[in-house]
Amino acid sequence: MRIIAHRGYSSQAPENTMAAFERVAAAGFKALELDVQMTRDSQVVVIHDETIDRTSDGQGLVKEHSYEELTQYDFGAWFGRSFAGERLPLLADVLDLVQDHDLWVNVELKTGAVAYPGLEDKVITMIRSRDLGDQTLISSFNHYSLKAIKELWPELPIGVLYMAGLYEPWNYARTLGAEALHPYYVGLTPELVRSTKAHGLLMHPFTVDKPADIQAVIASGADGIITNYPERVQDALAEKP
Repeated sequence: MRIIAHRGYSSQAPENTMAAFERVAAAGFKALELDVQMTRDSQVVVIHDETIDRTSDGQGLVKEHSYEELTQYDFGAWFGRSFAGERLPLLADVLDLVQDHDLWVNVELKTGAVAYPGLEDKVITMIRSRDLGDQTLISSFNHYSLKAIKELWPELPIGVLYMAGLYEPWNYARTLGAEALHPYYVGLTPELVRSTKAHGLLMHPFTVDKPADIQAVIASGADGIITNYPERVQDALAEKP
């Protein structure tokens, strides 16, 4: 089972920062998830929210700032004093880390609330230039973005993020050319997992943190778990008969 560290090792370091991603590698985990958006000057940055308010000492929409302006803000102190001074990372910086440590990465395109024309092409260019196609999966709640990825690079794996209880989601995924389903874990059942895998798709539910939920997802036979607590999944797998 693939243990996918959500926004990096976000239970031990501020989410979507280099500190969080470096801790994934340092702890020996091999997969991480991150979110990307775009600045006013078209730089691809790693951040979950459309605004910088929650995770920095600044305010406003990501798209309204240049990258240089964003580097003036602290993206770590909110989590703890020891992380004061953490800066907003570029996707390029994280992909370099992925390459150096032979990691697998799930890049989520945050194109739902804000349109970022050209984001898909920029992300693909960075992945191609590092020859990371076999170590990358692109996901999004915006399925138009996923379709755009497939049109630009048909062989690059995509994962369909969704919250609803989709009927036979593998059939819908086929219309996008997807390789994986990324549902909210609450609706996951062993039957859904079995049918998904029987139709040749991977199943990576999100965001699974409570020990009982982790055990249930493991028992379902899912291919991976997106979690803020990768060590809990590791421990649960070690205890599995």
